This record gives sequence, structure tokens and C-alpha cells, in this order.
Amino acid sequence: MADAMVEQVRRFNRTVTQRVGALDDHFAGRDRPLGEARVLWEIGADGSEVRAVRARLGLDSGHLSRLLRSLEAAGLITVTPGEQDQRVRVARATPAGLAELRELDRRSDALAASLLEPLTASQRERLTAAMRDVERLLTAAMVEIAVTDPEHPDARFCIRSYFAELERRSGAPFDPLVGSTAEPGELRPPKGELVVAYLRAEPVGCGALKRTGTKTIDIKRMWLAESARGLGLGRRLLHDLEERAARAGARTVRLETSDLLHEAIALYRSAGYEEVPAFNDEPFAHHWFAKDLGAAPRGRAGH
Repeated sequence: MADAMVEQVRRFNRTVTQRVGALDDHFAGRDRPLGEARVLWEIGADGSEVRAVRARLGLDSGHLSRLLRSLEAAGLITVTPGEQDQRVRVARATPAGLAELRELDRRSDALAASLLEPLTASQRERLTAAMRDVERLLTAAMVEIAVTDPEHPDARFCIRSYFAELERRSGAPFDPLVGSTAEPGELRPPKGELVVAYLRAEPVGCGALKRTGTKTIDIKRMWLAESARGLGLGRRLLHDLEERAARAGARTVRLETSDLLHEAIALYRSAGYEEVPAFNDEPFAHHWFAKDLGAAPRGRAGH
């Protein structure tokens, strides 16, 4: 990675943190720093489980506990056991907290307007367009891909969502036991592997490998949540699976897909996959693709 890129990111971070008041102990002119205000926003008018707030903000338990205690001491929130599960803690805004949220919203709108006010109309368009692009790219950078057991709840959620999307698009039930299978035992080492993509600790995608020959591995169950599309995650997930297949000794990766999955077909073709004759009896497939991985890579790439 170029040093100039790293320096540009650092300059950007310094400019943004100063301009939005992240360094001020009295964010937006209130009696609390940005961290406490951000937690209060995340709790919102409807309340939230503490573990969900922690996951969405990426905070460690100790730091979040300190922020919550400060908000409690100020009379802005309460933290109580959940009604359904006493082990779960739920944070809720008090009437004073709801009033503070409204005031923070008002002042944050004014701060955002003050960023745009000195600029010309064309500069405002450029800045907001750039912000949309930066937000999208930063969100993409937050995604983590992790090996997951096929029967883990997150993996099962993704696979169920994959089946549901096929059924929704086709209008017909999808039976995973018909045609080419991808059973849990086929997606565990040494026969295969399954990965889940996480965004803010929530599963938003998956993909799997199934060994079908000494030097051949099939890619199975590629799926992305609609909320994660447009981030370039499909290509990243596909590349991750290809690297894992190569490290497992594969020289060729194959996959099949449906005519209904137009975006997937375009992705595979742009990633160097070539259409080949059908290599299995998958009844839901209309296209079969293969890609030569070449020589196996040395070492293990990080993800």
C-alpha cells in the first residue's frame, strides 16, 4: 500500500474529527462528548439491547459500560434486564433522554448545514456526492469474512436467505436435496469450507467450497443480503473463496447458477469464469462456469 494513500487517509481523519467536533468534550454545545451522544443515538427512541449497541458501534464491553453509566448518571437512560430474558440488558431513553435526542438532532442538522453553507451550489453537490462514496467504501471496509461451521446459526440464516431468494425470484419452491448437494458434512474440512461475511457483527453474506475432485473445488451457496449489495462484497467474497480453494490444492474452481441471478452471472464472467458444459444435475441451474486458478499460492493471505 502506498505511503501517500496512508497519509491522505490520516489527513482526512484529522480534518473530519476537527470539523465535526469529535475532539470537543461538549459535542454540539451539549454537556457530553461525541461518544456519549453517539451511544444515545444508537439507543434511540425505541431502546436497544446493550449487546446490539456494542456490536453496531464496535465498542468493547468496558468502554461501552462507562458510556452507559455516564448517560445513566445524567438521567438520560435506564439499563434494565430484558423482559423475555433476564440475562439480556436493555437500554432505554428516559423522557429527559428523548428530549436530549431531539435537541441533538436539531443541533446536528445545524452543524451539517454549516459545513455546506460556505460552499457554492456545485461544491455542495461535489461534497455530498463524495461523502456518499466515502460512506459506501468505509462500510465495505468494515466487512469481515470468517470461516463458520455450516450449522452455526449465522451460516444457517444465510443459507435460508439464499433459498428464500431463489424461491422469491423463481416463484417455485427450492429443494436443496434435489440435484447437486451442499450438505453440512460436505462444507467442512477436509471436504469443504464455509465462510460468512459480517457487517457490524450481523451476517450479510456467505459462500462455500465443496471438493469434487483431486484438483477441482466447486463454489456453492454464494449469497449477499440486499443491504450489503453495491459495496463490491460479491467480488471480494468470490476472490476469498478462490484463494481458499487454491490453498486447498485446487487448480480449477467451478460453479453453477440460475438464469434468474443476473448480477451473479455478470460477476462471474467479469471475474474470468468461462461457461462450460453442465458438470452436475442441478435442476435449478441454467449456466455452469469454470475458472483456472493456475499455480497454488504460497502462504496464507489475510482476511
